[in-house]
Formats: sequence, C-alpha cells, structure tokens
Amino acid sequence: MQVREILRVKGGALFTVTPQKPLSVAIDSMADLDAGSLVVMDEGKMVGMLTFREVLQALRKHATSPAELTVGDVMVRNPVTAYPDMEVNELRGLMIEKHSRYLPILDGEVLMGVISFLDVAKAVLEEQSFENKMLKSYIKNWPSEAPSA
Repeated sequence: MQVREILRVKGGALFTVTPQKPLSVAIDSMADLDAGSLVVMDEGKMVGMLTFREVLQALRKHATSPAELTVGDVMVRNPVTAYPDMEVNELRGLMIEKHSRYLPILDGEVLMGVISFLDVAKAVLEEQSFENKMLKSYIKNWPSEAPSA
C-alpha cells in the first residue's frame, strides 16, 4: 500500500495557519478542529508544522501566555516529509525513527495533505482485515476431497 492510497481514503482536508498568528489562535483552531497538527503556510509555501507537542513544549518553556507567542516562534521548521509513492511500511519506519506523529505529504513542492500515525494504523488494520477475510473465504471454499478419477 502506498501513501497516496491513505490520502485518498482520508480525504483532502488540510488545516493551516500562518507563522504570524498568535499561538493562542492556533491552539483554539486545533481544539475546534480536533486536529493534532496545523501546517504552517507563508506566501503559499509550507514553512513548518505545529503539533500539540510544540504547543506543550512552548507553554512549559515560556511561562508566558500563548497570546504572547506566535506560531513562528514555536513551529518545527523544515519538518520531515513523505511523498505519495512511498510504501506504508517505509512511512511507518520514518515516523518511528523521527518521532513524528504527523507528516506532510509532498508531491514535488505541492502539499498533498498530512498523514498522522493514527491514519497509518487505520489503513494497515483495514488492509489486514481485508486480507484476513479473503484468506478465510479461500480456505472455506477449498475442496475438502480430491476429485475422483
């Protein structure tokens, strides 16, 4: 299975924010959207990622209000990315190696979407469930006796 298949099933919803926005606005957006990440866009290009991990680290590090920080102050610049033709097992390995729960998917310079570790887990589970059903059907329909000659 390729990453593009997960994106197709997941849909094209993409949640973005600009680096100049106050962190408090981004936090409100993430809560309202029930999103664990926002893609940080500036002048039509991805410039970073903001996840709940960066939000928590910023709040812990800066004993200030999130309104005093901008998204650009805390975002991950140059985040790890994946591409649509990548195999899912390769994607899982990359996410584990880089400790990334959310990866932007780029086709060249075009942002195709963001895949979460949850999206990957769901896709793998669905694929395994489908394969399991197919194998059970194959076994169930297996001839029980050899044909007589």
